[in-house]
Amino acid sequence: MAEEAILGYLENHDEISDSGQFATDRGLDHNDVVNVIKSLHGFRYIDAQDIKKETLVLTEEGKKYAEKGSPEVQLFLAVPQEGSISKEELQKLLDPAVYKIGCSQAAKNKWVQMGNQISRKGGFENVQCLETCLSKWVSYMAAGVQHVEDRVKDLLLQIQDGQELGKDDNNSLKARKLTALQTWKGYSVKRGPEYAPRRRRTATDLTREHLCRAHEKNAYHVEDAVTEGDWRNIEFKEYNFSAKGPPPESGHLHPLNKVKERIKNIFRLMNFEEMPTNRYVESSFWNFDALFQPQQHPARDSHDTFFLKAPATTKQLPEDYVEMVKRVHESGGYGSRGYGYEWKREEANKNLLRTHTTAISSRMLYALAQHAKQQSFTPKKYFSIDRVFRNEAVDRTHLAEFHQIEGLVTSFSRLGMDKLKFKPAYNPYTEPSMEIFSYHEGLKKWVEIGNSGMFRPEMLRPMGFSEDVNVIAWGLSLERPTMILYGINNIRDLFGHKVDLGLIKKNPLCLIGIK
Repeated sequence: MAEEAILGYLENHDEISDSGQFATDRGLDHNDVVNVIKSLHGFRYIDAQDIKKETLVLTEEGKKYAEKGSPEVQLFLAVPQEGSISKEELQKLLDPAVYKIGCSQAAKNKWVQMGNQISRKGGFENVQCLETCLSKWVSYMAAGVQHVEDRVKDLLLQIQDGQELGKDDNNSLKARKLTALQTWKGYSVKRGPEYAPRRRRTATDLTREHLCRAHEKNAYHVEDAVTEGDWRNIEFKEYNFSAKGPPPESGHLHPLNKVKERIKNIFRLMNFEEMPTNRYVESSFWNFDALFQPQQHPARDSHDTFFLKAPATTKQLPEDYVEMVKRVHESGGYGSRGYGYEWKREEANKNLLRTHTTAISSRMLYALAQHAKQQSFTPKKYFSIDRVFRNEAVDRTHLAEFHQIEGLVTSFSRLGMDKLKFKPAYNPYTEPSMEIFSYHEGLKKWVEIGNSGMFRPEMLRPMGFSEDVNVIAWGLSLERPTMILYGINNIRDLFGHKVDLGLIKKNPLCLIGIK
């Protein structure tokens, strides 16, 4: 309907000067008219020029006052014509916002007088300023004024009717936030180079219906179909050989998952076995005590570790092994003096969110040692990659939840990092120990990406390993190497609620280990 109106009007007129007025005159929805104009303009039936107008409209507050009256008039009408009314009674009759604004405006207009004693004869005693209006025992009455005009409501109704106001009236309503400027967008329209009174329907494909009118002519043969068909009169849409097809919908891998899978493949190529990582909740025993980490170590404080409320403790631990761990903590053994403190079982029983994947290694090594008691010992190479949790402040290089790579020392160049530094370090469960740093080009500084060392005898011997068994272990962050590989400067842009979904869709393949 809108399309017929526009093309039909332009057949006998040079221009539609205002699409809004055009829609109003014909009872059409302006949004429908705008959509048709855009479509016709795209096919060059018409030429359209933008029109922008700033119009004054009522705010939500202004709409309420246009319907019910201004606050000052509402307050004035609530004051009895004879006698007075207390503040508490008046507040019950009016909306709190209306009461507050009405009090100010009515007093400003001198429609009401406020004081401890109010007389209708004009002999007002103890007349006070506006602040007195808000005191506890103020009373109100119509101070000799029996009728007022609601000019504010009248002005608001004029704006609703599309009338223009004077500058002072506009400024007054704007100052009270009852009106606001709204940008209106429309079009002026003229005939275009492809103008026609009716839109020509173009076909994108040649169909059987175009070739044959079998329902009219009973033409079942091709010769008859071509003769009787209407294909000669059809205008076909031009092919756009430069147009791109819609992108295929598909899922996308997060950069962390890409790097994680590549690192897994590297370990598998070196005959590493992946350790099971399904225990996010771990006991303090496997997370700390089995690693020869003392119970008073700062890492075991609630400021660094997430402890569980339910279930708060573990119910099952290997008792013989627990006893040996207790003994080496308290009095040492295997060449160690231990820590010389009273080891407490209740501390070891506490459940927590694992703080490192070394807790997985402690379980695997214990199982390997028990297996070696039954059969001959076989050297193993293990790795794991999964999440760990620490109660840390979140910043551009730290998260409270992140991934850790656990395994044996290997070639870092295969992991895509060639600028490396190493420095001695201390860990309760490794000796010697070494921290690993890689240079981050974006941050322009060296970033710690891992830790390493040889597991101490105090950890291995209680498990049941013989003295000739040594374990070389290391742990890497997954997030920080990924940041270096993808040039990401803030870890929160990689993992968490601030991640840009565009990064997930467009990040390149991870090519580490492919050389």
